[in-house]
Amino acid sequence: MANGNGATAAQDTNDDEVVLSVRNVTVAIGDKVILDKLSLDIKRGEILGFVGASGAGKSVLLRTILGLMPKQSGTISLFGVDVDKASDADRLRIDMRLGVLFQHGALFSALTVMENVQVPMREYLDLPKALMDELAMLKIELVGLPPDAALKFPSELSGGMIKRAALARALIMDPPLLLLDEPTAGLDPEASDGFVRLLRSLHRDLALTVVMVTHDLDTLFELSTRIAVIAEQKVIVVGRPREVIAFRHPFIENFFLGERGQRAMELLREFPFAI
Repeated sequence: MANGNGATAAQDTNDDEVVLSVRNVTVAIGDKVILDKLSLDIKRGEILGFVGASGAGKSVLLRTILGLMPKQSGTISLFGVDVDKASDADRLRIDMRLGVLFQHGALFSALTVMENVQVPMREYLDLPKALMDELAMLKIELVGLPPDAALKFPSELSGGMIKRAALARALIMDPPLLLLDEPTAGLDPEASDGFVRLLRSLHRDLALTVVMVTHDLDTLFELSTRIAVIAEQKVIVVGRPREVIAFRHPFIENFFLGERGQRAMELLREFPFAI
């Protein structure tokens, strides 16, 4: 998966603008606390990779940011606006500036690829069909799908094509912030490599800010500017890969320095930006 172009995706952002701020957020499901006073800032232009044990709350955090899961306390600010205090107009503007790629694509099975990609436009905009078709085709081509994929249904697509179609939908509104939940999960190595290269080039060319949940070391090291580790219901450390690996904690030692340790060290050598 690794190649010398990886450094392009993980340059430090020179802008300290905070695009997403999470402050003392607590989320519980029933009586079980999943996140407890979790805090984190994501700066414009970076790719922040989230890791944590299964059930640690990575996907719960993403869903809470998106408003799909309620929080018990704390604040979440997007583009400088506290979402709890946002007016309906502000909330609409925020939603239009977010792109989301769910783990399994979450495409509508009864819609073609083009119709799936157009869903956000139909929800937020009032555009002529011809213009929506043109815009959808631009995004379909941008993510590397052939033009004839536009009229296919999800059942006719490979796993890699489903991911790309879902990514085209996530990008249709030209959002500055992209949220990715396990972007390479379920893909074979070749498809995973291709998808990582695509994400890296889109991050660079579109000046995206990316928040990514992943358990895959190759994806994590090749794309991330910073890594945040969720354990004990909060972010225990956030920083460049080498800084995170040096942090002493049982999960980090097992995840990065256990059986995966040799691969982690190889990736650090392959990507000097990670130091």
